[in-house]
Amino acid sequence: MDLAGAQLTQPELARLAVSNIAQATVVPALVKVKGHWRCQRCRSQFPVALPDGRFYCPECVTLGRLTDQDNLYRFDQPHQPVGDGRLTWHGTLTPDQQAASDALMASVTAGRDHLIWAVTGAGKTEMLFPTIARLIQQQQRVAIVSPRIDVIRELAPRFRAAFGTTPITVRYGGHFDQTDSDLLLATVHQLLRFYQAFDLIVVDEVDAFPMNGTPMLHQAVQQARRGSVAYLTATPDRVLKRALHRGLGVSRLFRRFHGHPLPVPIIRLMNLQKVPHQLPAAMITWIRQVLATKRVCLLFVPKISWSEQIADVLRQLGLKTAGVASTDPQRAEKVMAFRQRQIDVLVTTTILERGVTVTQCAVGVIAAADREFSAAALIQIAGRAGRAADSPDDPVVFFTDRYTLALLAAKRQIVMMNGR
Repeated sequence: MDLAGAQLTQPELARLAVSNIAQATVVPALVKVKGHWRCQRCRSQFPVALPDGRFYCPECVTLGRLTDQDNLYRFDQPHQPVGDGRLTWHGTLTPDQQAASDALMASVTAGRDHLIWAVTGAGKTEMLFPTIARLIQQQQRVAIVSPRIDVIRELAPRFRAAFGTTPITVRYGGHFDQTDSDLLLATVHQLLRFYQAFDLIVVDEVDAFPMNGTPMLHQAVQQARRGSVAYLTATPDRVLKRALHRGLGVSRLFRRFHGHPLPVPIIRLMNLQKVPHQLPAAMITWIRQVLATKRVCLLFVPKISWSEQIADVLRQLGLKTAGVASTDPQRAEKVMAFRQRQIDVLVTTTILERGVTVTQCAVGVIAAADREFSAAALIQIAGRAGRAADSPDDPVVFFTDRYTLALLAAKRQIVMMNGR
């Protein structure tokens, strides 16, 4: 097993059956800096005391508890290349995509970080392929990461098809692939298991929860890098926008790959007091009209409990419906059934606001004024529609009982991007 760049704990070494640790640099898991404990895995400075007097880090405890009595094992030997980096993707980039791809290549060559600021459906993934191929051909390592498991699940088959002769490692909670590879696809949390390992890290949906507002995950990226970082998003936050003035490279694409504008959401005011136990008649009519056009329908809701409750209401109306949420162990299977048209209506929380592509898909947001739906979330949700060239005008409706700044800001930004 290739351990180059790995940063592992003693239990992880045992689980992976690593017996020879002579090449590892051993560092204490927690160190004292100016009188305060700091975790050397996630860089958190907020360890807390245990009843037995030890201190542990609560920030990265999901990867296994680290105390001041534990060590980390960092393997800094050279990576052994295993893939040829040959690009087996035979598509072509549009002129705008090619310009963005060339700009990314230039930034990485210069050792500069880069932002690809592109609308949903612009083809961000395909723009990465030439740069990734060149790096792997130069025997360098690349990591594609995202805060969302569903995004990694979506990307894995696309990268395996695009790099058919290069082994790819895929890792996220509950799935730990031990394949030796030059290309890693993983959730951002998995980068905590690496130290100065990657010549390029691509962070897809960098502004998505839980990365947004979680410094530990940004630290994970910085600790695992030894080269450039590329950020991909349709809705960059203020930090990234400020970085543009400090030399961050940027590619802007405000047009989808098929050239059609983004579907502009319609805001429909209605009484939602009986939701989720009963849906307004006008909402049901809209859903039936959507299905009559041979489209499927994604319905976003603000609460986990609503997903199954509303799905049950629609099933009682004779519609093929399922509900998914972060707590659903079968969500991957349900999303696949939705793609295959075995389900007409999928009721979901914001877990599917990003990274999921379904063709000929209308989008509705129930209780769109809820605080769960920020302007950025609403823009991403609207981006689930109109992604296919043969159905660029899939409808998007925000069902709400009142106007909010987030609703108006989301619609205004979509209109703005269409005008560029």
